[in-house]
Amino acid sequence: MIAFVSGPVAALAPTTAVIEVGGVGMAVQCTPNTIAGLRIGQEARLATSLVVREDSLTLYGFADDDERQVFELLQTASGVGPRLAQAMLGVHSPDALRLAVSTGDEKTLTAVPGIGKKGAQKLLLELKDKLGQPLGTGGLVGAQRAAASGPAPWTEQLAAALIGLGYASREAEEAVSAVTPQAEAAIASGGSAPVPQLLRAALQTLNRSR
Repeated sequence: MIAFVSGPVAALAPTTAVIEVGGVGMAVQCTPNTIAGLRIGQEARLATSLVVREDSLTLYGFADDDERQVFELLQTASGVGPRLAQAMLGVHSPDALRLAVSTGDEKTLTAVPGIGKKGAQKLLLELKDKLGQPLGTGGLVGAQRAAASGPAPWTEQLAAALIGLGYASREAEEAVSAVTPQAEAAIASGGSAPVPQLLRAALQTLNRSR
C-alpha cells in the first residue's frame, strides 16, 4: 500500500493533483478542499489510499491521516465505493461525518450528491459503531458557528480552490458570486453547500468568460 506521497506539486485540476515523486508524476484523486491547500511548484505531502480494480489502479489523496482513515472506514458500509466516500469528505470534514453519524443526522448525509434519504438511514445504521465520536471541536457545530459569525465556509473553500487552480483572486470572487444562488438554494432546502458541484459550476462560468 502507498501510505503517502511527498514532493513538489506538478499540476492541479479540479479533482486531481500530480505530485512528482522521484522523477515520476503520481496522479492523486483529491477533494476540492485538499486541492485548495496545494500550490503548483510547492512541496506537498498527501496521505493516500490505493484502490485496486481489475482494470485500474487509483490513488486517492488526503490532507491528513485522519481523512484517509475515515475514507477507508466509509467504504466498509455496503454500497459505498471510493468515489462516494470521497464525495462525502468533499462536502463534510471527518468530524462533521462523525457527529452526523453519532447523532443520527440524516440531513447532513443527504447533502452529499448521490445519497438519498433511505441511503442516509442505511449508512447511519452501518457506520454507527465504526466512525466513533468527533475528535475535536469542529464538525457541524463549528461550521454552524462560523457561518453565524462570518463568511460562509464554502465561499472560502471555493475561492481557495479556484486560486489554487491558477485563477486570480478577482476571477475567483466573481465565480463565487455567480454560484452563490445555487449554494443558497441548497442550504435553504435543509442541506449544505455542495462544494464539489459548486466548483464545477464556477469553472464553467470562468471558461465562458474567457
